[in-house]
Amino acid sequence: MGDLLAEAEAELYADDPDGFTARRAELAERARDAGEPAVAKKITALRKPTRSAWVVNRLVRTDPGVRPRLDDLAADLREASGGGRLRELTAARAKLVDELTRTALEGVAAPPAALREEVTATFDAAIADPEVAASLGTLVRAARYAGFGGFVAAPAGPAPKKTKAPAEPAAEREARRQERIKEAERAVADADRDLESATAAERGLEDSVRDLEAQLADLRQRLAEARRRSYRAESRQQRAAGQLSRLKE
Repeated sequence: MGDLLAEAEAELYADDPDGFTARRAELAERARDAGEPAVAKKITALRKPTRSAWVVNRLVRTDPGVRPRLDDLAADLREASGGGRLRELTAARAKLVDELTRTALEGVAAPPAALREEVTATFDAAIADPEVAASLGTLVRAARYAGFGGFVAAPAGPAPKKTKAPAEPAAEREARRQERIKEAERAVADADRDLESATAAERGLEDSVRDLEAQLADLRQRLAEARRRSYRAESRQQRAAGQLSRLKE
């Protein structure tokens, strides 16, 4: 069971996504023919990756050294202390992400800037976010790290002295703070609504695709049975015609 699913994932997420849907249906049908309907259902549920996600998946699956290089650098950044070490690792991070992006895009004719930016952002996110790192190889869409308190290099020299500004009245500070809170709450509410709407649309379309693929698989099975019946009927007709011909001689 596990082998069929793992083989399907390896093939689907390494090959060009243009043929993803058709090949997914074939692999699901193969699993059903092998007596593994549960595996077939899981294969059918696999989601088609965007082109940027595919580019990253392909590199990770073909080069086993990519994942450990990202993991090692992430560990070094988490354990680093001191501005000098952080600056050194930040430069190494930029160099590694640039190298992996260029390698991943090899073979892609004239990759657009948007594709390059999404691939770069995904490798960068894999260093900062363990969940993104764990999903490399089966990514469905490009990732972008949106966390807080990430790896930040200390400034190279002492911070410039600031001129002390006149103290703002406490009432004004509180009013400004409350206004910023309200703006942030409105932004969160708007984002929540957008996310809910987009997620609902995505799930609805995924359900429709799964239903259509299930119908297609059923129709293919019925077509195969109809062809077998047609073949048997044609054989009987030929035998009957031959017997009739011999009787008339």
